[in-house]
Amino acid sequence: MSPRVRRIAITGIGAIAAHGSGVAAFERGLRDGRCAVRAVTIFPTEGYRTTIAAEVPSIELPAELPSPLRRRASRSAAMALIAAAEAVGGARLDAAGLAGAGVVLGTTTGGTLVGEESYRATLQGEPGRRRLSQWLETPVAASVDALARAFGAGGPRLTVATACSSGANAIGIAADWIRAGRVATALCGGTDALCRMTFSGFNSLQALDRQPCRPFDRERAGLTLGEGAAVLVLEDWQAARARGAEILAEFLGYGVSADAHHLTQPRPDGEGAAMAMRRALAEAGVTAEEIDYVNAHGTGTPQNDVTETRALKAVLGARAAAVPVSSTKSMIGHCLGAAGALEALACVLALRGGFVPPTANLVHPDPECDLDYVAGASRPARLRTVLSNSYGFGGNNTSLVLRGVE
Repeated sequence: MSPRVRRIAITGIGAIAAHGSGVAAFERGLRDGRCAVRAVTIFPTEGYRTTIAAEVPSIELPAELPSPLRRRASRSAAMALIAAAEAVGGARLDAAGLAGAGVVLGTTTGGTLVGEESYRATLQGEPGRRRLSQWLETPVAASVDALARAFGAGGPRLTVATACSSGANAIGIAADWIRAGRVATALCGGTDALCRMTFSGFNSLQALDRQPCRPFDRERAGLTLGEGAAVLVLEDWQAARARGAEILAEFLGYGVSADAHHLTQPRPDGEGAAMAMRRALAEAGVTAEEIDYVNAHGTGTPQNDVTETRALKAVLGARAAAVPVSSTKSMIGHCLGAAGALEALACVLALRGGFVPPTANLVHPDPECDLDYVAGASRPARLRTVLSNSYGFGGNNTSLVLRGVE
């Protein structure tokens, strides 16, 4: 990757996750170290070995959005719209500022839940008309299309599906667009809703913990699925300054790599993950010594947590034990295509709020995971430069570097 040329400002953020709707609810949950895992209610879970997830408690679309969008939006698209409305409002972007904006979101299943429900009702012979619009909301691209229509964003639009690194890659691609001069502004992030397909699939893989996930704990037994959305507004730094926007943080760079190893298991030596981190640092123009905090991929699976620990040691070197590392998935679950975006947003909040989010449910540290994983409770900290890791099935590795604004 070439060194960055244009500086990238983050001027708006929006979120919805298991802690509730809005950035304020998300930050409170992170500061409190509250695990928001609960019993799944949006579809039946009888017969599954695991029946819990980090489900969003309620979804209420903003009234100012066009009524057709509010009526037809899938759960995934609805969460993206909620997060985007908050981000756009916070950035104080008007119609002129959005007219040429790009939109890029990461997701894995799109509106699959809508299709599942319609198909179930048809199979079971339930009365009532099946609306075509329900099926039109199932493709993974539907959420990006909904955002472009809702906010009049006439720039390029793209859907990224690189498994659990999708949301992080979407942010990096948006930054690339701005640096290449394609757009001055981009809405980017990720969204994913719980659905039967992923829930049954991960249950079949026996990859889910029956308890809320316990990243880096020696008794960890798998991940916990979650759902949610996060949207960030990225802008060319000079353009943001010229319009008087408040700059929340700076996006410095990202790095990507492929394990080229296995469909579901990470490369055991962690070299693929380490390569993504090194490339992110190189593009950002910072050294490992400058990293003050790492938001880990931290799924709670036996292989991932050990592998990521090895990768962090390889990249951070002698400082590895002194750098706080935490997994916010311990509180909001693994939100798949939205995970990298929510974790990047958590990093923005940590930079601005002067705190390190904790790893909840970490009670019995694994001797093989021997870094400072911020067990139990958040802690105050002065942070300047942070790293966020996202690793997906198939060995899709992505790392982001963000910096606070003084």
